[in-house]
Amino acid sequence: MDRAARLHCALRRRRGAQPGVEASAVRVAAVDIGTNSMRLLVTDGAGDVARIERVTGLGRGVDATRRLADDAIERTLVALREFREIIAAHGAGRVRAIATSACRDATNREEFFDLAEQALGVRPDLIPGEEEARLGYAGATMGWHGPRPAMVVDIGGGSTEFVTEGAAVSVDIGSVRLTERKVPSRPAPPQEVEAAFDHLRELFGALDLPRPAAVIGVGGSWTEVPELAGVVEQGSDVHGLVVTREQIGSVVDRLAEMTVEETAQLVPAMRAPVMLAGVIISAGVLDVLGIDEAVVSIRDSLDGVAAGLLGDGLA
Repeated sequence: MDRAARLHCALRRRRGAQPGVEASAVRVAAVDIGTNSMRLLVTDGAGDVARIERVTGLGRGVDATRRLADDAIERTLVALREFREIIAAHGAGRVRAIATSACRDATNREEFFDLAEQALGVRPDLIPGEEEARLGYAGATMGWHGPRPAMVVDIGGGSTEFVTEGAAVSVDIGSVRLTERKVPSRPAPPQEVEAAFDHLRELFGALDLPRPAAVIGVGGSWTEVPELAGVVEQGSDVHGLVVTREQIGSVVDRLAEMTVEETAQLVPAMRAPVMLAGVIISAGVLDVLGIDEAVVSIRDSLDGVAAGLLGDGLA
C-alpha cells in the first residue's frame, strides 16, 4: 500500500461515529458562524444526525470596512433561522454557536450578535483564533491513525490556522481576504495569481512552522479540490481522500481561467467568488511546509465543539 492509500485509510475508516466520544442519550448542536460559511452539526456522538452548510458571505468587505454588511447579515440570519428549526426538529438539548474571524474584526459584531441570538436562540461566543485552532484540531484528528506529528490546516474565509498537538498559529488570511486583497478579477490574470502566492509566501514564510509528517486539510478550500481536480464524481464523499500539490496546482490553473459564473457551475454559487483564492492558499500551505499532499477532512471545529458539549457541557 502506497503512502497516499495509507493516509486515506488512516482517516476514512473511522468516519461514522465521533472516535473517542461516547454515544449519548442527549443530542447536541454546534454552529460555526464563519467569514464565508454558516455550518451546523447535530450529533449524539454515535454519528452525524445533521451536518449542514450555508454559504452566506458574512465577512465580505470586512477586511476593508471593518463592518458586517447589512445584506450579508440578512443572508446569515436566514441560515440561522433555518438552523434553529433543524435543531428543534432533532431535539438537541445543548447548543453552542461560535463566531470567528470576520466577527473578531467587525465593529458592529454586537449588533449582529443581538440579531443572531434572536434568530438562533443562543448568543454566539466570539472565540480567539487560538481557540478556533484548538477546536479544529480536536475535531479533525478524531480517529486519526496516520503518521505523527500531524498538522491540521484549517482554511476559512478570514483566517488560516496551522495546528499541531502542542501549538497553534492563526494567520489573518483566508479565501475572502485573499480575494479582496490580491485576486479580485475573474478570469484572474497571471500577475494577480502570482501576487497572491507572493503574499502568502510573505505571510507564511514569517512563521516558524515545524515540518509535519502529515497534513490534514479542513475547510471548503480543501474539500472542493477532489471534485475540481476530477479525482471523484460530483457529490462523492471526500472525507479521508488524499489531494496532491500537483492536483491543487491544476485546479488553480483551471479556476484562474474561469469567470465567477462558470465557477458557480462547479461549486456552491456563494463560494464561487472566493474559490480560486482558497485553492491558492491550499497550494501555498503545502509549499511553505514542503509537503506534497494533504488528507481532506470534513471534521473540524464543529466536531470539537460538539465533543465538548457531549463530554461535559463545555467545548
